[in-house]
Amino acid sequence: MMSASLATVSYIGAIILFILSLGGLSNPESSRRGNLYGMIGMTIAVLATVFGPRVTMAGLPWIIGAMVVGGSIGLYAARKVQMTQMPELVALMHSMVGLAAMLVGFANYIDPMAALNLSGAEKAIHEVEVYLGILIGAVTLAGSLIAFGKLSGKIGGKPLLLPGRHFMNLAGLLVVIAFGWQFMHSDSISSGMTALTVMTVISLLFGIHMVMAIGGADMPVVVSMLNSYSGWAAAATGFMLNNDLLIVVGALVGSSGAILSYIMCRAMNRNFISVIAGGFGGGKPVKKAEGDAQPAGEVVSISAVETAELL
Repeated sequence: MMSASLATVSYIGAIILFILSLGGLSNPESSRRGNLYGMIGMTIAVLATVFGPRVTMAGLPWIIGAMVVGGSIGLYAARKVQMTQMPELVALMHSMVGLAAMLVGFANYIDPMAALNLSGAEKAIHEVEVYLGILIGAVTLAGSLIAFGKLSGKIGGKPLLLPGRHFMNLAGLLVVIAFGWQFMHSDSISSGMTALTVMTVISLLFGIHMVMAIGGADMPVVVSMLNSYSGWAAAATGFMLNNDLLIVVGALVGSSGAILSYIMCRAMNRNFISVIAGGFGGGKPVKKAEGDAQPAGEVVSISAVETAELL
């Protein structure tokens, strides 16, 4: 088993490799090297966590078993999924991050040892971490599943624009804030679980509604946005578990995903807020005017070699 100092040094090395990975992925020529940095960094992070001082020998078989199952599923997906299906696979993976954040949040709240020595402001901060972690995780989970359905063709690409949808979102936000206040002042785990459950249901419905209101043409921006959400969910999980690596990596993923979403909106001539608000990318096609010019003449096929010779 690793000592705490060795685990910390391993985390720092993994963080550096993740930053180098993001830098490499910014350029097509260095993207393979960036992927390699990311894989090495993740391997170091997983080994430092599994064999670190916070994992006991009794829990090691469970962790290794879960890694075998997860690795087998990932290997199968990597071999079977086509490159054209990568966006929907990425959306599905984001949903797993959201689900993990939700489960960690509930487990962290139920665990009596998690907040045993906390009181006052420390206890309040811990409860905010749990509440926000589950909220972001639920939105990411539901939104990512809907995005996966739209990208895979299981759900239609036309936006679902409900009457008064913005007022519905505002009402849901107010209810989440009200139950958050109740959660912060709950005197028992059972009463706190009621507030968490209501908030989770509203967050799941909001995630579904948010992505359903966005048209299929804007799905790339949505996937990038959900990537950002998954990063913030991971960061919130890091705060709950007091894990510096998760906090830093989650912040890296969250901020880079948000920046990428903004860049994509600029490139697609979209307003970022308007895309998230919904209603874009699925409008009716514009009818052609009767006087519009139509293609005329004979179509002649040409190969790449013939094109090169002409040039």
